[in-house]
Amino acid sequence: MSSSSKSKVFEMGKYSTEIKKVESGTSCIIKKSSSELPPKSLLIAMPKEAGEFPILMFLPGYLLYNYFYSMLFQHVASHGFIVIAPQLYTVAGADSTEEIKSAASITNWLSKGLSNFLPPHVQPKLSKLVLAGHSRGGKTAFALALDKAATSLKFSAVIGVDPVDGTDKGKQTPPPVLTYVPHSFDLDMAAMVIGSGLGEVKRNPLFPPCAPKGVNHESFFEECKKPACYFVVKDYGHLDMLDDDTKGIRGKASYCLCMNGKSREPMRRFIAGVMVAFMKAYLDGDFCDLVSIRDGQTGPVELQASEFYV
Repeated sequence: MSSSSKSKVFEMGKYSTEIKKVESGTSCIIKKSSSELPPKSLLIAMPKEAGEFPILMFLPGYLLYNYFYSMLFQHVASHGFIVIAPQLYTVAGADSTEEIKSAASITNWLSKGLSNFLPPHVQPKLSKLVLAGHSRGGKTAFALALDKAATSLKFSAVIGVDPVDGTDKGKQTPPPVLTYVPHSFDLDMAAMVIGSGLGEVKRNPLFPPCAPKGVNHESFFEECKKPACYFVVKDYGHLDMLDDDTKGIRGKASYCLCMNGKSREPMRRFIAGVMVAFMKAYLDGDFCDLVSIRDGQTGPVELQASEFYV
């Protein structure tokens, strides 16, 4: 499946974009009352042009900064979406209970606080709210979609980008999300799981793979019910959707801890594009791009797996 895509989702969209950082607490540059500030700091990518746009809330991977995904977010935003990426923590242990609660609190804040940090001509369409996450953030996204923490807003769909629930089957991090019962996820929404072909391959004999078999994308998709779709990208790794230049110790480590492809740009474009195609399908009923990807028009990458439950 190496043919070039006729779809434009793998290219930047028609909207110019901007990224804004919003701090929690009194450090926010824009003076707001404490009741208006988000519970956690946020990165917001949005179109510059006027309109009412659906929301994608994206939860970063384990110990990764939200701004490591800036290029991915801008790509998605350029197709007419507002991307909200909370920094749920900077340091965390194995238990992800608190970040699930934090993700819920951010969701509950959106309806009362988000518009205060958007230009007047950019309006959030909260009736079309998609939840996504990468790695441990993918697990958190599925946990929230499965109502492991209460939210006041309803999600329209959920996306797991190379989701991971622990270090190995039987060694899930609490609270576990995977049940190892096929189609057991009780999701009242469409789901998409994207996997990396190199995620379950060790880069270093001293460390486990970044997305070990038994707790990775394959197991997450097996537990999804209809409607759901699944893509595994060949020859790319667990962190290949990040920005090219990720600075600092954590940014440099992102090139050292996981097996990587030759370049991040193709994987990043594919993930941004397939997320746009999925959201167009399940938010607006436009399945053209998603069907094209299913049929092999995968643009910058080659797939090793593609499945649909419809």
